[in-house]
Amino acid sequence: MSTAQASRLRRSPEQARAHILAAAEAVLVERGPLALKLADVAAAAGVANGTVLHHFGGIDTLHAALMDHMVDQLVADILAISSRAPPDAVTEGAVAALFDVFETRGAARLAAWLELTGEWRRLTRVRKAVRDVVAQRAARGDVDAAEAEDLILVAVMMAMGAGLFGRSLSQLVGKPAGRARELAAALLRAQQAG
Repeated sequence: MSTAQASRLRRSPEQARAHILAAAEAVLVERGPLALKLADVAAAAGVANGTVLHHFGGIDTLHAALMDHMVDQLVADILAISSRAPPDAVTEGAVAALFDVFETRGAARLAAWLELTGEWRRLTRVRKAVRDVVAQRAARGDVDAAEAEDLILVAVMMAMGAGLFGRSLSQLVGKPAGRARELAAALLRAQQAG
């Protein structure tokens, strides 16, 4: 048995998929969506190209799975924040989590890439994620389901904009790099309070 075979790590299919998704997210954050190529993701994960293909079927499916994974994590974070914090802290925590995933973790760039390539239809979990957050928000009683959906729509659009253009646009007009995020978050907080 060779050294490579002896050191090969056996993972369950779920662990292998999670490992590949973590590597794909790292590539996305470091180099952007254009670098999310089969060979680059496989290299970052330390697996063969065939392993990525085995678990995802193709790079387009991997892109959609990564976006779904990011959405799932965001919803889990928001629901966890909502379950343990007072209402004003929920808004702060949820806004921070939303902007972090779209800015820092690269979800805005990946979502834009999926939109531009026509692959956005692969985002199968987004509808369920929105329903979960809407149900949780409506259960608090301060907004109805339609208002919660509208709030989520606006919040995601603002986080997408901040993630795609916020830093560069802020700097272009002579503002600090995080100014667009600050303004968007303030508008969302004001909407919540109003």
